[in-house]
Amino acid sequence: MLDQIAKVVARYEEIELHMTDPTVIADYARLTDLAQERSEMESLVAAYREHAAVSKEIGEIRELLAEEEDEDMQSFFHEELERLAQRQDELEAVMRSLLVPKDPRDERNVFIEIRAGAGGDEAGIFAADLLRLYTRYAEARNWKTEIIDENSTGVGGYKEVILSVKGKGAYSRFKFESGVHRVQRVPVTESQGRIHTSTATVAVMPEIDDVDITIDERDLDITSTFSSGPGGQHMQKNATAARVIHVPSGIMVKVQTERSLTQNKRLAIAIIQARLQEAAEEAQHATVAADRRAQVGTGDRSEKIRTYNYPQSRVTDHRIGYSSYNLAAVMDGELDQFIDALTIADEAAKLAALENR
Repeated sequence: MLDQIAKVVARYEEIELHMTDPTVIADYARLTDLAQERSEMESLVAAYREHAAVSKEIGEIRELLAEEEDEDMQSFFHEELERLAQRQDELEAVMRSLLVPKDPRDERNVFIEIRAGAGGDEAGIFAADLLRLYTRYAEARNWKTEIIDENSTGVGGYKEVILSVKGKGAYSRFKFESGVHRVQRVPVTESQGRIHTSTATVAVMPEIDDVDITIDERDLDITSTFSSGPGGQHMQKNATAARVIHVPSGIMVKVQTERSLTQNKRLAIAIIQARLQEAAEEAQHATVAADRRAQVGTGDRSEKIRTYNYPQSRVTDHRIGYSSYNLAAVMDGELDQFIDALTIADEAAKLAALENR
């Protein structure tokens, strides 16, 4: 890792030298580009230089300690070494994080699409449990949540539900949730007390800018319908729900959360854009899947990424082999332990890929 960063530092120093060149100073566009590149490196270079200074100080103190006979001074040097070693570890963690390329989508809002899988009514109930889990997690961070579309079952579950989460960094925290989630428990609908296994699929799609995926309006079949569910007489008298079909892909989205038909159309098109972007990225990832398989896995929906075992009060993420034995807390929104572990594993895999170049 330090060798990789040393190359960045060398480039940083090269840029600083260029920026003192009168010909570069006279070229505003060139100077601006160099300043931007330097700015992106500053935090990493600062951490590297402090790490070098700390390492040098550790070496000097060890030399003094080897020659020191006074016990009080020896104790002082040991304390200093412990403090510096801790700071060294902290800086290495910072550098590791800064060295890994950031996902440009990390700060975006997300759409979380949850679908019941195998398991009948129990799968639908499990989909509702996952919806509550993600809603609780988001609300704990003061992120705004809203159910965009839902297809509920008669037993308190969902065949499909789409949750919108708006908040800075939402995608960075939810992106590893994509995949097949499996639950093992005695269903509420089961009278014999037997443990069943059911599944639900989760797709996490970042809200994208119009420039990422452009939709030709001629490819859209847009119809308005009467809204259903809560909303009062106003929503019953006006055709405010929007159903939008992207004809080439067959993707259909219905939105009725807003009071305006125009707003619902806009939101439905945004969801279609996110789905098309996800499909395009999955197709691209498939071509390099052999190079990207690491601890975190590919994130394909076909993978069983996590098991929620109620009899053992255990939640296990199969991508990193991490388990929690406090299932109740996890289902109440305490996901950080999994998200943090997955993030670290992902950064380690990316760092390894950089070092193997």
